[in-house]
Amino acid sequence: MLLLYPISKLYGMGMAVRNKMFEYGMLKQEEFDIPVIVVGNLAMGGTGKTPHVEYIVESLLGKYNIGVLSRGYKRATSGFVLASPQSRPEDIGDESYQIYRKFGPDITVAVCEKRAEGIRMMREINPDLNMIILDDAFQHRYVKPSVSVILTEYNRPVFNDNLLPYGRLRESARALNRADMVVVTKCPIDMKPMHYRIFEENLNLFPFQKLYFSRYNYGHLVPIFPEEATEIPALASQRSDTSLLVVTGVANPKPFVRYLRRHKAKVKLKRFADHHNFSSSDMDEICRQYDELSSSEKYIVTTEKDAVRILNNPYFPHRLKKNIFYVPIKVEFIERGDAEFTSGIEKTIRDSHLFKS
Repeated sequence: MLLLYPISKLYGMGMAVRNKMFEYGMLKQEEFDIPVIVVGNLAMGGTGKTPHVEYIVESLLGKYNIGVLSRGYKRATSGFVLASPQSRPEDIGDESYQIYRKFGPDITVAVCEKRAEGIRMMREINPDLNMIILDDAFQHRYVKPSVSVILTEYNRPVFNDNLLPYGRLRESARALNRADMVVVTKCPIDMKPMHYRIFEENLNLFPFQKLYFSRYNYGHLVPIFPEEATEIPALASQRSDTSLLVVTGVANPKPFVRYLRRHKAKVKLKRFADHHNFSSSDMDEICRQYDELSSSEKYIVTTEKDAVRILNNPYFPHRLKKNIFYVPIKVEFIERGDAEFTSGIEKTIRDSHLFKS
């Protein structure tokens, strides 16, 4: 009879049982004497965790000595690995690699499947660390966070989703009860008061929980291979006879493609799976589709996360290096504003039981 039970119910029951074991103390959480910020989600990928981690790092960098730890999804290594100038995406994962390239020696970046062990090792290596940010660790409950920041995407909110495999949720939407702060990400620029109310009513958060709304600010095109680029095109000045081959390996490329289609250039999408490692045959296919574009002025455009994998890919053809660019993104908080989100994190840290007098 068990085999006839819906898989999604079994998945949800398993997660619920594990959560109860933590709540009843049957499974132990490790506490640390420095702030630990968890940035995560309930859904599988695509909510914008890495840009929000980068936002928090940038906001708090002058006040804390920060370490960023993740498991290093789809890396070729295992165990604890500390990021260094010699690291590659396959060593630490593309997201950790992106964060390290962006902030370099100003922060400590590492990957480890066991987050508590990873934190201990990071602190042994750098005793001056006084804040840890855990990327994508909401379901990893063996570390007790000081602040839990949970993201849900505007176009795919948790209250309109289902548990795996019928939806994208790793655990029930009731798990939002463990969050200190909930961020609705990738919001449109034309949000109206009614849209805010819909989320407030459907999320139905507790009074102690804070709700924020964020969106992406897209920057100017950046060459992936700057030594090869002879010119940097401007999206705003593209003509209607310009073509863009958009190459993505992210969970949800729709907001990115939608942004590019706001400009005059013709857009053709070549989509790969999230965290895709581009093979030689993939590069051949990208070349073929690029060559088929009929416009005299044409470029390849990709995301910032894909750019780090392309930069280190030995199969990318030299002849196209001058014509491939990525679009950097930054997070911007709306309604409550950027300053209130940052101060909300710091207030939650102060109020956590670890730091009460």
